[in-house]
Amino acid sequence: MRDDPRLPSSPGFWRSPLRGPRFTSVLGLVLLVGITVLFVTGLVSYAAYNPDLSPVNDKTPDKGILGFYLFAWPTNPHWLYRLNQGVHVTLGITLIPVLLAKLWSVIPRLFALPPARSLAHALERISLLLLVGGALFEFVTGVLNVQLDYVFPGSFYPLHFYGAWVFFAAFVAHALLKMPTALRNLRHLREERNDLVSPRPAEPTVSRRGALWFVGGGSLLLFATTVGQNFDGILRRTALLAPHGGGDPGSGPNGFQINKTAKSRGISRAETSDEVWRLVVAGPAGNVRLSRAQLAGLPLYSAALPIACVEGWSTSDQWWRGVRLRDLAALAGYDADDPPDVFVESLQRRGAFRSAALRANQVADPRSLLALYVNGEELSPDHGYPARIIVPAAPGVLNTKWVARMTFGDL
Repeated sequence: MRDDPRLPSSPGFWRSPLRGPRFTSVLGLVLLVGITVLFVTGLVSYAAYNPDLSPVNDKTPDKGILGFYLFAWPTNPHWLYRLNQGVHVTLGITLIPVLLAKLWSVIPRLFALPPARSLAHALERISLLLLVGGALFEFVTGVLNVQLDYVFPGSFYPLHFYGAWVFFAAFVAHALLKMPTALRNLRHLREERNDLVSPRPAEPTVSRRGALWFVGGGSLLLFATTVGQNFDGILRRTALLAPHGGGDPGSGPNGFQINKTAKSRGISRAETSDEVWRLVVAGPAGNVRLSRAQLAGLPLYSAALPIACVEGWSTSDQWWRGVRLRDLAALAGYDADDPPDVFVESLQRRGAFRSAALRANQVADPRSLLALYVNGEELSPDHGYPARIIVPAAPGVLNTKWVARMTFGDL
C-alpha cells in the first residue's frame, strides 16, 4: 500500500514540485513569529477582563493553572486594548494563507505509513495531529467569532481559550523539534531531499519563489481588507471582510460603530424613559436612586476614549460626558480618592455580559465615567441611553450599556 501511487500513503501520490524542506521552512518561520504574537496578544486580551475580579468577567470555568493572572489591567494608555485586539485579530486573519500553505506543504506526512516507527516518532506524529487540529480549530473559531457567526457548539470563550493552550503546547513542541532543520534548510543553497520532495514530480507551473509571492499576496489582500476596522472614515470602508466594515451606522454625533443594538437586547423605550428609569447606586450608605435629570445635575466631566471590541473593531476617540465613577462611589459611602471595585448591571436581559465588574483602579481613574452624552449629544438608544459605562483601555463588553444598578464594594 505504501508504494501504490494511487494511494495518499505513497510518496508518489504527491507530485507537486513545489513541496520541499526550504519552502516549508520559510512558511514555518513566518508562523513561528506570527503565532507567538497571536498567543501573547490572546493572553493579554484575557487579562483585560480582570478574570479574577468576578466570575461574571471570566467565561472559562475550571481553568486551573491555565488561568494564571499576573497583573490588574491598567487604564493607561487609554488605547491599549484597542491596539492589542486590533493586532490579534488582524494578524490572525492575515496569517490564514500562510497557515493553509504550510498545511498543504506537509500534507504527505499526515498519510505516511507506518503510523509510528518508534516511540519518539509516535510522539512526534501525535504532536503533529494536535498541531494541525489545534491550528484549524483556533483559526476557524476565531474567524467565526470575528464574523459574529456562532455556529459551533458551546461558548466561544472557553472553546478558544482551552483550544489555544492545546494548540500552543503542540506548536512549541513542534518548533523545538523542527527549528534546527528549518534553519539548516534556509542556509543551504542546495536543498536537501526528504519525504516532502516527490520522487516523480509533475511539470512545474510556477516556481517556489512565485508560490511564496502568491501566499504573501493573499496575506496582504486579507490584511488590506481587514485592518480598516481599526479606524474611522474612509479606511473603515476598506474593511470588506470585517463584520463592522461598512459605513458607520447613521450620522451625527452618535454615528459610530455599534456591536449590540437596543432592539437585539430587548431594551424598550418604555423602560428607559425619564419617568421610569432610575439608576440604583448601592454601598455602605444604602441604596441611592437617581433619575437621569439628577445625574445630569451632578458635576459632569468629559473624556476622549475609544471603544474597542474583542472582535477586533474599534472606533477613534469619542468625546464622552458624564459622572465620574469615583464620584458615584462617594455617593455610595466610599472615599472618592480610594474607591473599591464595582459590579455593574444592565437592563439587558439576554446575551453575554449583561453585568460586568470593574476593578478599583478603573473606578478611580478620573476618565472613567457613567456617560450621559457623547460628542455633545445625548446617547442614542443603541449607544446605551439613558446611561452607559466608559472606561479607558477596557474591552467594549465591560463598557456596560443601559446601566440599571451599580454596587460598590470589594469583589
